[in-house]
Amino acid sequence: MEKALMKVASFSISRKAKEEISSIGEDISRFSNTVEEKAKWIFEKLKGKPSKSLPDLLREYGLPQGLFPRNIICYEFDESRSKLIVHLPSTCEVSFKDSSVLRYATRVKATLSRGKLSGIEGMKTKVLVWVKVTQVSLDSYKSDKVCFMAGVKKLRPKDAYDMARDSIKVDEF
Repeated sequence: MEKALMKVASFSISRKAKEEISSIGEDISRFSNTVEEKAKWIFEKLKGKPSKSLPDLLREYGLPQGLFPRNIICYEFDESRSKLIVHLPSTCEVSFKDSSVLRYATRVKATLSRGKLSGIEGMKTKVLVWVKVTQVSLDSYKSDKVCFMAGVKKLRPKDAYDMARDSIKVDEF
């Protein structure tokens, strides 16, 4: 009797799993057009979407909302360790209204704290040449400036990063 019940339960679970997978396949083809959109949709469906958007998270920590491009796939934030990982569909760059340019790897890692992103991996800025950005923070003396540490301290207007912008794909980080 027990074996028969296990077989029925197994069949029922297997049938439900097939229906769910079929449903996911239909949803993907109906709602997404590009590979990036499909990957983002699958990742969010399997992992669960964070409770807030990345711009909202940055604002909550006192940073400008537009530090990352609009087209991120997803982000992970471990609040207990303050670790932020942002996933992007490809290496890309964004030009801001103050003529500054940031370049992003497919995965950007950092430690997020009040008013600061530190220990950044996967972000560069163009000074004269491309230089790795190691920290982004609000300037302690001028509240309308964002400080980028990229070998040297570079102050830029905060309002240039108030809104997430579209990125363009580049070949190399």
